[in-house]
Amino acid sequence: MNTLNNLKNNLISRIVATENEKLLNVIISIFEVSKSEEKTTFSSEQLEMLKMSEEDIKYGRLYSEEEVDKLDAEWMN
Repeated sequence: MNTLNNLKNNLISRIVATENEKLLNVIISIFEVSKSEEKTTFSSEQLEMLKMSEEDIKYGRLYSEEEVDKLDAEWMN
């Protein structure tokens, strides 16, 4: 863990010291890409909801966007 902290501190120091805006933008881009690659963990409740959604799809229990818009309009009135 100490190595990880050293790497982070080294990186922070270099970021703070640089005046190279292009480099900083590249670093930001790298973080954005890596953020999208991070694994997402789900709670048991979320997993259950996903399973229920898959069953709905499997058995055709779906609404088109037009149907949802119509239901929303009816509900709002």
